[in-house]
Amino acid sequence: MNVSQQVHLVVFMRWPEAGRSKTRLIPALGAEGAAALHKQMAEHTVAVAREFCQKQDVHLSVCFTGATTKSMQSWLGRGIAFELQCEGNLGERLHHACEQHCESGVSFLIIGTDCPELSPAILAQANAALASHDVVLGPAADGGYYLIGLKQPCAALFTGIAWGESRVCHDTEVAAAAEGLCVAKLPVLSDVDRPEDLELPALHSAE
Repeated sequence: MNVSQQVHLVVFMRWPEAGRSKTRLIPALGAEGAAALHKQMAEHTVAVAREFCQKQDVHLSVCFTGATTKSMQSWLGRGIAFELQCEGNLGERLHHACEQHCESGVSFLIIGTDCPELSPAILAQANAALASHDVVLGPAADGGYYLIGLKQPCAALFTGIAWGESRVCHDTEVAAAAEGLCVAKLPVLSDVDRPEDLELPALHSAE
C-alpha cells in the first residue's frame, strides 16, 4: 500500500432487534434466534475489523441504525466512531456514508455484517487493491457484495441498483465501468441471509 494513502473502514449494521433483524431467517430460527445470530455475526465482524485496523493503522467506524450511540457503545465498546445512518434506501445510505468520509487522500472500505468468511487478510487485500484501483468489490455468492472500496464518492455506483437481488455486484461493476473507473475484485465469499445459508462452515467457526 502507498504509505501516503489513508483508509477508513466503515461497518454498516443494524441493532439486533427481534422481528427486525435477519427477517428472512425467522421461519428457520424464530425472531429471537434470528436476532441472536445477527448479534453474533455483527460482533464477529467488528472483531475482524478491529484486528485489521490495529495492524494496518486504519480508522474504524460503525454506521448504524435502530439504536442510540450510547447503546452501541455499551454493546461494542469504545475505540470506535459510531455514526447514525441517514434515511433512504441502502444505496442512498451507502453513498451518504461515503460522502461523510470524503477527504483529500482518504480512501474508504465499507462492509456489512452478513459474511462470516470475512477475515483481516481479505480486508488487507482490499486495502492493497485500492492503491492501484478506483473501486474494490467483494462479490458475495448470492450476487451481492460483502465489501465495496472507493477512493472517492460516486453516486452512480449506488443509484438504480436493485438491492437484495442477484445482480447487485454485477450491476455495480457495470456502473463503475460506465464511469471509467478501474475495478478490482476480491474472492467470492458467502453471506448468511436465507435458511439454506445456515449450514455455512464459517458461520459455526465464528461462534
